[in-house]
Order: sequence, then C-alpha cells, then structure tokens
Amino acid sequence: MKGFAMLGLNKVGWIEKDKPAIGPMDAMVKPLAVSPCTSDVHTVWEGAIGDRHNLILGHEAVAEVVEVGALVKDFKPGDKVIIPAITPYWETVECQMGYHQHSGGMLLGWQFSNVRDGVFSEYFQVIQADGNLALLPENVSVEEGVMLSDMVPTGFHGADNAEVAYGETVVVIGIGPVGLMAVAGSNLRGAARIFAVGSREICQNTSKLYGATDLINYKNGDVVTQIKDLTKGKLVDKVIIAGGTLEAFEWALKLVRPAGTISNINYLGSGEYIKLNRIDWGLGMGHIKIIGGLMPGGRKNMEYLSNLLKYGKLDVKPLLTHRLKGLSEIEKGLYLMKDKPRDLIKPVVTM
Repeated sequence: MKGFAMLGLNKVGWIEKDKPAIGPMDAMVKPLAVSPCTSDVHTVWEGAIGDRHNLILGHEAVAEVVEVGALVKDFKPGDKVIIPAITPYWETVECQMGYHQHSGGMLLGWQFSNVRDGVFSEYFQVIQADGNLALLPENVSVEEGVMLSDMVPTGFHGADNAEVAYGETVVVIGIGPVGLMAVAGSNLRGAARIFAVGSREICQNTSKLYGATDLINYKNGDVVTQIKDLTKGKLVDKVIIAGGTLEAFEWALKLVRPAGTISNINYLGSGEYIKLNRIDWGLGMGHIKIIGGLMPGGRKNMEYLSNLLKYGKLDVKPLLTHRLKGLSEIEKGLYLMKDKPRDLIKPVVTM
C-alpha cells in the first residue's frame, strides 16, 4: 500500500509498505477523510518526539471499516467510523489509574505516527476496535467528523482541565483550530468573558463565532498589558495555552489569579525549559495550578462529542477552510499546516 511518511528528520515522502496485519480485536480501515495537523509539523521539522524513519504520518481520520478481527463485536465492514487520535491499549495499569493517554508509558496512548504507522495511507490498522472506534452519525459529514479526531477533543480538554465554570473569565492563547475549540469548550462550560489571543484575522473572526468576547493581537503590543487594560487590572480565572511559544507560560502566570488554573494543550515541540517567575507564582505558594494534558481518546468520548454535532450544539464547518481531494493531496495539506497562509484554519483531504 501507499503511504505518506516521515523519512527522517526534516524529510517527508511517499513510500510503499505492506498492509498491516490485524489481530482478533482490531480493525482494518481505509480513510474517507484525513487532516494534517500542526503536530505532524512538530514531529517532522522540530524532531519533537525524536528521529523517526519511514513512519507513516497522520492521526486524524474518518474511515470505512474493511475487515475486523474475530473478537470485534460492534463494528463490521462497511461501517463509517471516527478514528480518535488517541487509541490506547485499554487493559493497562495506566488505564485503570484513569490516564489512558499514557497507556504503557508517557504519551503511548498516542499510537498513530508516534509508535505505529499513522492514517495517511490507503489502509491502516486500529487496535482494539470496540474501544477505539465510534460510528459516524448519518447527519455528520466525513469532513466534519474528522474534526472530532483531534481538534474538538484537544480544545475541549483544555477547558476541562482548566475546570472552566459559569461566569468565569478565561484567556485562550493561540487560536488555531485547537484554540478555537478551546474557546468553544469554554463557552459551552459557561465562561462569561473569553479573551482570544492570536494575530490572523480569519482566526480572530472565527473565535467570535465560538464565543470569544475580546480579541488580543500579540503584534499590537504586550499581551499581558493589553488584557489587564481591558480588565482594569483584575486577574483572570483561567488561562488555556493552545499555541504560541514557551513565552505563553510567562504571560499566563502574570494573568491568572491566585488559586486559578493554567491549562496547557499545546504540543511543545521545541525549547528546553519553561520559565516560571517566582513572584508571579506567589513565591511558589499561590495555589496556582499548572496542568498539561493529552486529549482523551476512545469510543465513549468520540460518541459524546459527535452528539454535539448530531444535535446542532457545535458547528465545526468554520474550521474547514481548505478542502482537498485525493490521497495525493495529503502532502499539500501538510505543507499548508507548516506554512500557515493567512486564510488557513484547517485543511481536510477527502478520498
């Protein structure tokens, strides 16, 4: 089969591989829609998870089931399914501890394009299909469904980890597709005022659709000063970091109130250390919670998030700015995510 792969650091290209063999609990699927991600860019061009050779990229897909193992109960060939970016082995100790994202070790619930071939190929394997697949609702398109693989759950995870509550003031730093979903998740959880920090006009305008009340452009001056001017010096309840550089943590600590929360969902692809100013952190005693989390995967999360689309509570179509057709267009989609033209939010490739 044909796949688009990381050939090594800073190198990508098309390769031929054998179709993967599936186990009794697994499924073989063929993609119907996929989407390149900034995480793929970090992986290839920043070496964020180390050198990988001939590893097929991609972790966002809606697919059609081609074959299932003998022990798969709930899925059959022909089913259209959402593939979450996180597909763990569910019987591990880490899952029993409540952290399936780290099933088997740090970040190892993230299988696709990390420890096994990803979804940018003619066929791919989904381990433990009954736990890691979800049926695509009939009134949700494959392009919309692929946003449920990563963008929606990652953004919502930022709001969940921040424990955003009714009436709170939230800052979202970075309003690419994940940050936009952090805005949407914060809005659904009841945030009253949401500052969206980003520079691209299309992302700023889209953040308003998802509930942002205030737009902050870091190119117009110091982010902390801009926000404090608007709050009249009052600190905010929660900060969600969904993009930007490591400097975002310094901004967050200067903005969040005592006993507030900083929730990171940004893939930190480069840099060695995060600076925490001791004064801003209350000399280490400010009860400020700093948490970083990999999105939850699995069937239940996909089914519940797809209900938001199914019943009209969330519209992801504004994210879909670039629609490409055919497996060969995956390369173009990846370079769009790398170069980030001003009119881009998210590319989707349908087969």
